[in-house]
Amino acid sequence: MLLKEIATISGMSGLFKVYKSTAKGAIMESLDAKKEKVAIGTSHRVSILQEVSIYTTDKEGTILLANVLHAIHEKYQGVLPVTPKSEGKELLVFLKTVVENYDTSRVYASDVKKLVSWYLILLTQAPETLVLQIEEEVKAEEIENEETEKA
Repeated sequence: MLLKEIATISGMSGLFKVYKSTAKGAIMESLDAKKEKVAIGTSHRVSILQEVSIYTTDKEGTILLANVLHAIHEKYQGVLPVTPKSEGKELLVFLKTVVENYDTSRVYASDVKKLVSWYLILLTQAPETLVLQIEEEVKAEEIENEETEKA
């Protein structure tokens, strides 16, 4: 499973796998032990995880969620110092250890709470997404190195 196949639905907790597209929306499957299917219409706000970003103060202005998840996984290997129920200050300190230049005026503790929750869901229900992110990054680095050597 890839991040482009996983979504969050506004007003619903957890993450969902895009199970099937329909003419009037999509059928989503929850990424939990229940694996419940939910029909969503065009009135639902759906965000595909591959397209989600976190605000930063650098030139680009954002960092992809995929890169943040990769950094968390690489640094903590699934053993996080916080939980989604941690205090707001703890969550923001945690984010700072992973994304030093996050925009403190536009990223809130509630955003980090979702990030931690999503990471834990992916770790337990779709750990291959975290491994695939690492493999994709290694492949990208190899291609970049080859191009540099040719130049």
